[in-house]
Amino acid sequence: MYRILSILIVTLFVSCKSSHVNPSPIRPVKVATVHAIDYVDRDFAGMATADDAVNMAFKIAGQVSSVDVSKGEMVSKGELLARLDPRDVELQVASDRSQYERARSQFERMRRLLDHEAVSRQEYESAQAAYVQAESVYENSKDLLNETRLRAPFAGVIERTYVDAFQRVESGQTILRLVNPVSTTVEFTMPEKSMILLSESSIRYFVRFDNYPNVNFEARLDTYAKTSSDASGFPVSLKLNKGEIAKYNISPGMTCQVTIRASDKLQSAMSVPLTAIYSPAQGGEYVWCVDADDVVHLRKVQLGDIFGRDMVAVTSGLRSGERVVVAGVYHLRDGQKVRILNN
Repeated sequence: MYRILSILIVTLFVSCKSSHVNPSPIRPVKVATVHAIDYVDRDFAGMATADDAVNMAFKIAGQVSSVDVSKGEMVSKGELLARLDPRDVELQVASDRSQYERARSQFERMRRLLDHEAVSRQEYESAQAAYVQAESVYENSKDLLNETRLRAPFAGVIERTYVDAFQRVESGQTILRLVNPVSTTVEFTMPEKSMILLSESSIRYFVRFDNYPNVNFEARLDTYAKTSSDASGFPVSLKLNKGEIAKYNISPGMTCQVTIRASDKLQSAMSVPLTAIYSPAQGGEYVWCVDADDVVHLRKVQLGDIFGRDMVAVTSGLRSGERVVVAGVYHLRDGQKVRILNN
C-alpha cells in the first residue's frame, strides 16, 4: 500500500510540474516606421577630376636646357616651366632675319625704280612676293624661338615631370603634367539600366566626399556618354557649385559617393530597411509587424527594388505608419510580446 501511495504522490508532482508552462520571454527588438516612397536614392562610387589638366610639350625638337619646376610645386599662370637649348633656333632666326632684310631692301629699291618707270611691273611684283615670303619665314622663326620656353597656361600644380635637363626630346613629347588643384567636376560610371534616369527633369544629384562625410553637395549634370566601348558602364560627369565648395578643399582624385534622387513612379510602394525582411528556409518574404500592444505578427510582403544604402521597396502587404521589427527578426514567434529598444 505504501508503494501505491508513493506512486500516486510522484505522479501528482509530475503532473503539477508539467502543467506549469513558462510564458514566452519578452524579447527586446528595434523597430522602424513604414513610410510611403516619395523618392528613390541610387548611390554610385565617384571621384573628383581636374577641371583643367594638360600634358605640356615643346612644339620643336631639341635638347632640354633646364626643367625649372618639380613635382608637387605650385605655379602661377605664365610662369616658366622648362627650356630648350635655343642656340640652333637662334642661328636660324639670324639667317632668316638676314634674308628678310635683304628682301625688304630689294623691294624698297624696286618700288622707287617703279615710280620712275625704270623697272617693269612684273619685276616689282616679283620683288614684293620675295619680300612677303621672307617676312613670313622670319616671323615664324621668331615664334619658334619663343617655343623654346615652356610657360604655364594656367595656375596649377605640377603633377609629374617626365624628362631631365640635357635630355633630347622630340616635338610633342610630354615634358610635364600641369593640373588645376581645385576641382568642381565629379565623374562616375552608371549601369545601362539606370541611364533612363538622366533624361528625367526631376532628377537631383548629390555628392558626399569621404573627407567630408557629413556634407552633401548638390550638383548638376554636365555631360555623359551614350556609348560604352568596354561594357563597364557609361561615364557621367557632374558639376559642383563653385560658391558652395569654396570653403572646402576639393582636389582631383578625392573619392566620393554620388546619389541620384528620382521621384518614385510607384506611389503605393512603401520603404523599409533591408534588415526588416524575414526570409525563412521554406521561402517567401515576410516582416514582423508590431501592433499597439507591442505584440508581433508575421505578415507576407512583396518586394520591389533595393535603393539607397539599406532600403527596399515593398509593393504590397504594408501600410504607411505601421511599425516593423528591424533587428532580431529571426528570433521571434507569432504573437510574441516585445520590448521596443528605440523610439
